[in-house]
Amino acid sequence: MFESDKIMFEIYQDKHYNEKYHVVYYTELNENNKHTEINRALAGNSYYDGFIKDYGKDKAKEVIEGVVKELNDGNLISKEEIKEKLIDYTP
Repeated sequence: MFESDKIMFEIYQDKHYNEKYHVVYYTELNENNKHTEINRALAGNSYYDGFIKDYGKDKAKEVIEGVVKELNDGNLISKEEIKEKLIDYTP
């Protein structure tokens, strides 16, 4: 697998505005949004980070968005549970 065949992401909690969880896909950022998105993530509390395969990324993103929704609904999900949910999508 080449470096270009995977996407780096991070789930983080915004600690300044609304304390909600968000996800950023670092390797998909472009010049227009990369500084803003990276600064938001750095200002937050990192919860989980990793890589997903580029192949099948839409399904993996659905899983990640589901995790973020659960976290924002107040359900605590362990890092091990997230890893298990993403096992089929990680390089």
